[in-house]
Amino acid sequence: MIADVLADTGARMDRAVEAAKEDFATVRTGRANPQLFQKILVDYYGSPTPLAQLASLNNIEARTIVVTPYDKSALKAIEQAIRDTPNLGANPTNDGNLVRVTMPELTEERRKEYVKLVRTKGEDAKVHVRGIRRKAKDDLDALKSDVGEDELVRAEKELDSLTRAHVDAIDDALKRKEAELLEV
Repeated sequence: MIADVLADTGARMDRAVEAAKEDFATVRTGRANPQLFQKILVDYYGSPTPLAQLASLNNIEARTIVVTPYDKSALKAIEQAIRDTPNLGANPTNDGNLVRVTMPELTEERRKEYVKLVRTKGEDAKVHVRGIRRKAKDDLDALKSDVGEDELVRAEKELDSLTRAHVDAIDDALKRKEAELLEV
């Protein structure tokens, strides 16, 4: 029973770390990257639809991405969604068949803003991992009558080391992203 709780907790923490890494990837660096557009939602016939489901994204130059919609009627909506996305600073242009998105050069001030944003996202991810730990601790405490005190103490130590490992993984990803953002 303890092993099940720890295995489930480890899997949930792994997913939280992966979600944090994906979130970090949406913050732009000096190069244009199709992952920046993964979380953009386009108003497509009244429902918010992820851009990746409406168009193909191609990185043709270091700072330019071409968005080719599958449905040409969604062109204006895609252009508007990209323009309205905060923290992107992109300037999309529409030629009737596709949207070209040119990313502006990052200033040092903007880089520092992005570092703050990434740190906030990292802290949110760590809080989420700690929340998972808290729930697992409650689940272990619920097993107190079924298992011995020594097994429970061992499981809590294992839970703490699992939490520490996942928080460290988030910190490592955060350091890599900060270095990437501050690189000129």
